[in-house]
Amino acid sequence: MVLEVLNNYQRKKLDESNDEEFYSDPKFVYHLDANFRQYLSNVYKNEIADDSTVLDLMSSWDSYLPKEKTYKKVIGHGLNKQELEKNKIFDSYWKQNFNLNQEIPLESGTVDYCLMVAAWQYLQYPENLTKEIARILSNQGKIMIAFSNRAFWHKAPNIWTSSTEEERIKYVRKVLITNGFNEPKIIKKFNETSLNIFNFLNKDPFYCLIATKE
Repeated sequence: MVLEVLNNYQRKKLDESNDEEFYSDPKFVYHLDANFRQYLSNVYKNEIADDSTVLDLMSSWDSYLPKEKTYKKVIGHGLNKQELEKNKIFDSYWKQNFNLNQEIPLESGTVDYCLMVAAWQYLQYPENLTKEIARILSNQGKIMIAFSNRAFWHKAPNIWTSSTEEERIKYVRKVLITNGFNEPKIIKKFNETSLNIFNFLNKDPFYCLIATKE
């Protein structure tokens, strides 16, 4: 049984048009800075066992998976076919809008690791999807959810846009532990402001929740 965490208001977003329209044009850019991407690859290197089946949900043209590891299979999912086609680490992929349909077209217990990068913030029905992820994961399978403080804000539901960064971690944790996962490991990494004369911007903070299937 799916245990709901969000109310109807928290699920709403500023732009309620079909997400597939927004993602119809490929975006061959990095939405996260190099520090974030490198740190994420290092987390994957430490957490993902060799010869595993990996599912990268709501992905695009790069999965940040370390190339020195071996994988049994890497499956991709997203909303833009051109981006998914360019991601050469995928053995297969499919398109699906999870805000319309949360059922994952994979057999139960067939995935070892499920990845979501800068993606959770767009989910309007995360409870349903989390239950589905628990279903397709193998025993002791893990979900790994990474995000920063960036988003296409008009496409993020109110629960995300109205929360602090710490509240977002608590929200993701609550959905996980109420829908099929053990207490997650939480990783936070904050980079110092760059003093480079050409860059006075803060670097992207890194948040990651890693939870094992119950």
